[in-house]
Amino acid sequence: MLVWNWHLDAVCEHLEAITDGRLNRVLINVPPGSSKSLIVSVLWQAWEWGPLGLHSLRYLTTAFNDGPVKRDTRKCRDLMLSDWYRALWPEVALTRAGETSFANSGTGTREGVAFGSLTSQRGDRLIIDDPHSTETAESPAERATTTRRFREGATNRLNDQERSAIVVVMQRLHEEDVSGTILKLGMEYVHLCLPMEFEAERRCRTRIGFSDPRSQDGELLDPVRFPRETVEKLKRDMGSYAYAGQYQQRPAPREGGLFKPHWFSKVRAAPAGCIWVRAWDLAASEQRPGTEPAYTAGLKMGRATDGTLYIADVRRDRLSPGGVERLILNTAQQDGRACRVSLPQDPGQAGKSQAQYLVRQLAGFTARATPESGDKVTRAEPVSAQAEAGNIFLVGDGAWQDAFLEEVSNFPNGTFKDQVDAMSRAFDELANARRPLAINDAVLQRAAMGGRRR
Repeated sequence: MLVWNWHLDAVCEHLEAITDGRLNRVLINVPPGSSKSLIVSVLWQAWEWGPLGLHSLRYLTTAFNDGPVKRDTRKCRDLMLSDWYRALWPEVALTRAGETSFANSGTGTREGVAFGSLTSQRGDRLIIDDPHSTETAESPAERATTTRRFREGATNRLNDQERSAIVVVMQRLHEEDVSGTILKLGMEYVHLCLPMEFEAERRCRTRIGFSDPRSQDGELLDPVRFPRETVEKLKRDMGSYAYAGQYQQRPAPREGGLFKPHWFSKVRAAPAGCIWVRAWDLAASEQRPGTEPAYTAGLKMGRATDGTLYIADVRRDRLSPGGVERLILNTAQQDGRACRVSLPQDPGQAGKSQAQYLVRQLAGFTARATPESGDKVTRAEPVSAQAEAGNIFLVGDGAWQDAFLEEVSNFPNGTFKDQVDAMSRAFDELANARRPLAINDAVLQRAAMGGRRR
């Protein structure tokens, strides 16, 4: 159900300015869940084709993958095929109505494609709706590919460089995302930026006469759909970095500070009944020239019955491959059989073989090896949110704690990331601790027991 709010009027005012020829480049940054896609990618086209009679306009719409593209194409198509719409604007007769593409009898079209496939098509309206995925925007390679496609390909997709329009509508995910590229390079986009919580020093004003109507710092964008209680939960659950980008449209640079040392309080002992796991981050077998030797690190984390997390120990050393194996086996013996062991499985056959070998050596322990997905920062964000919420404690006062706190404070731009990676792996393992073993895990378990079935 569409719940109207003044910010939607602001979006509509800027789209109308494109329709009447006052603007042809607009960048819109608003929080997720603000009906931005419904207004920009669905209702605007139906309004221009129907009430305004601009039947010949051609739309090219895109998003980070074809899921949102199909969703919004269906919504727009179904609206135009509805009895209500056809009764009011019968001249908008669809001659083609596909899942990502449709056309009318007045030569107007709508073509929807994933952002990576934005080639060989053109339109009078290019709508770029969330070109980055939240899962890959932290990856420098993925982000650079997306911004390069935008710079090199977007303006080439217009029918008329002067009169055709580009609308970029998105939440901020990184200071070097597509929005950041537009702003950094001084591209001639009118910037409509509406954070969830008002910040007076960043009040948005645009050259069509719009000014953010809020006056008090912290005043909410849409208190009906996002009341204060909901906003505070978002901050708590997402963590300050993700919230600052996606909701405040102010992405913090990833220059350290994903973790703060004071987030990790100390306790004398963990409570009884914890589920424990020792997660390992293994050094690469080959050292790159000119770099310090990498560490192998094993972090022991427990989850209490109330969901609170406890880091009890970190084993860390620079070792030969044989030394790594001995460290893992000796540590498992000291931790005991009640402590699970989580190992990374590097890509390729060599990584799989190493993982199978280590699991076999850990016969009798609950050990499993799983591949890692995403970059280190992306993997660390969920555990960062838990640390910021005060849900992770350090147990005792071991000598390992100073090195651990130093690394997390400098992450991700510090020299080493092994302890953070091990912590992320432990967190993931505990999050899935009650899930049954996957088939490949069961295979590795049987391999560890010499092929015997239990």
